[in-house]
Amino acid sequence: MSPRVLIVGLNYSPEHTGIAPYTAGMAQALRESGWDVEVITGLPHYPQWRIHDGYPRTGDPHEVIDGVPVLRVPHPVPHDAGQLRRLGMEIVFGLRAATAPWGRPDAVVVVTPALFASAIVRVRAALTRTPVIAWVHDIYTAGLSETGAAGGPVTHMMRAVEGTFLRSCSGAVVIHDRFADYLRGHMGVAAERITTVRNWTHISEAPTVDTDALRRRFGWGPEDVVVLHTGNMGAKQDLTNVAAAAQVAERTGAPLRFVLVGGGHQRPQLEQLATTTPRFEVLPSVDNDTYAGLLRAADVLLVNERPGLTEMCVPSKLTSYFTADRPVLAAVEAAGPSAAELAAADAGIRVRPGDPEALVEGAMQLHDEWITTGGATHRGGRRYVREVLSRGAAVRSFVSAVAKLLPVTTEHRAPATVNS
Repeated sequence: MSPRVLIVGLNYSPEHTGIAPYTAGMAQALRESGWDVEVITGLPHYPQWRIHDGYPRTGDPHEVIDGVPVLRVPHPVPHDAGQLRRLGMEIVFGLRAATAPWGRPDAVVVVTPALFASAIVRVRAALTRTPVIAWVHDIYTAGLSETGAAGGPVTHMMRAVEGTFLRSCSGAVVIHDRFADYLRGHMGVAAERITTVRNWTHISEAPTVDTDALRRRFGWGPEDVVVLHTGNMGAKQDLTNVAAAAQVAERTGAPLRFVLVGGGHQRPQLEQLATTTPRFEVLPSVDNDTYAGLLRAADVLLVNERPGLTEMCVPSKLTSYFTADRPVLAAVEAAGPSAAELAAADAGIRVRPGDPEALVEGAMQLHDEWITTGGATHRGGRRYVREVLSRGAAVRSFVSAVAKLLPVTTEHRAPATVNS
């Protein structure tokens, strides 16, 4: 009698940053709750924009990850995140996901911002009148506009496409109330079809890694005030601003060391900057335990966004930052969701984006306050995670959103397998 749900999303485990941990975590949680869940996903490639080792483009596409049957469909992986190349990847993934064996799911969950792939899958679902939920992590057209990736006419056209797609879905799950407002006001999605399900943290509050040993491993001295940025290195992160802040720190004698951890299409440019910029370094992606340890080993945790971003996303790194119990510095717009999250959690301070001097001043202010008060300031992050961003609350809200679409009774079916 278990409801059968098919989740279709380009990103999934073993990717451990961005959207993938939430898709994988929700699939596992639904499966553990008795739902019959299957996943169709792509080849793991994010944030390095190359296929992970051990995942050839050919071979058996079936896996079982944490009890969840997973089907991987092949698709091109561009060497960078250029819009045309990314569009090509999305379309190929969408076509192959739509033509893969589905069985007879009671509902399909499509994960965006893979907009075109999701729209193609939506067409397949419509042929069998299967209800579809769009799980919106980023607003596609807001991203095009705010990052300057497309001009006005293209953005207007894409907004019409995105709005039509979202209105055609049976429901939408968004990760922040700001997104819900945007879908109602700009996309014409009915309020009763929108459910807010907050992303949760997926790192341990008490990592097993020795943080002092990590500082020694990476050459961070006791006098270094480490300002750590993690995750994707792309256009919206504007990380050349962080390199410029490192130059300001060097010039003024501030004891700051700016460190980036992760991958992305701007990583080669940033690595080149690191060779000529003291107090600025770029580290590769790390495993989950090391990542949790690095957050605790740093002195200040950084969110840096391109000026002008007010609608497009809520950085997933914030939930991990809050759990790490370290002060957070956010170089973001005051009107954006990142600033709202930081204020709600009382976990740090905001400075102007695109201003390296402000970044240095903010980092020093946070560190000085932390030392002066014995770490008593900006400690609300962990409380906020437990009260607002818990995995249990997210699963309950998500189950409620999907359950609204299901028939009152479901026909008994055999449990899904990787070959179903």
